[in-house]
Amino acid sequence: MLRHAILVLTAGGLCAAAPAHAGAVFVPPAGCTLGMTVQMHSCQVANYYTCAGDPPGDQWISFADGEGEYFLSHVDAETRWVESVSLYSGEIETLDTAGSADHASFSTLLAEGRDDYDFVTQSNTGAAQHFVGHDELTGQTTAIDGVPLEYCAFDMRIEDAAGNQTATRKGTQLISRKMRLFFGATENYENAYGDSATSLDTPVSFAFPGEEGFAATRPEYDCDMMLTDLSPLVDHPSKEAVK
Repeated sequence: MLRHAILVLTAGGLCAAAPAHAGAVFVPPAGCTLGMTVQMHSCQVANYYTCAGDPPGDQWISFADGEGEYFLSHVDAETRWVESVSLYSGEIETLDTAGSADHASFSTLLAEGRDDYDFVTQSNTGAAQHFVGHDELTGQTTAIDGVPLEYCAFDMRIEDAAGNQTATRKGTQLISRKMRLFFGATENYENAYGDSATSLDTPVSFAFPGEEGFAATRPEYDCDMMLTDLSPLVDHPSKEAVK
């Protein structure tokens, strides 16, 4: 699994959470409020928080594995990928609003059952990535730990700035209409060299303020199975981190 690294970010009003091993519970940055903790398969736990300085509907998600917090995702009310931070590599990716042809829209997905997107992100390494794909509701529903969810299929290709395909990602996710969020399920990732990996990031439990497990910093499920393999998805634990 990933080695834990701490990235302190101050520019641009970025909210960077405290490291997961700083204490027994997850503590969001100053001015931010923790709203939910989700335990997932594949030895992951995610803490969801909002910050007073962000636009209404924006949310931050901190992902941690058995060695600590390693990835931050920032999405807006339409689940657009506003910003992501790899605490492992130090890479920061932000949405190129002007360079994106068709932004992701959670509202369109709910209203029409399908949302097509075509957007670009820019990295602090100087690299750009182009994401083209769609989300489509399957009509299937479920409930996990009392939370109503719906299945959503997705298919995405990723290109570099020159238009070369670098990877594909496809599979299923779960959505919450009430929370306006995507949650992971099953995904197949394949890079341009033909290397592939399948991940399972389905939620197992949800904890809200006052409930057992709220603000947990350590994952609880499948950690005995995640001992040696490094996935090509290390910087993007599941597609909800990039949508």
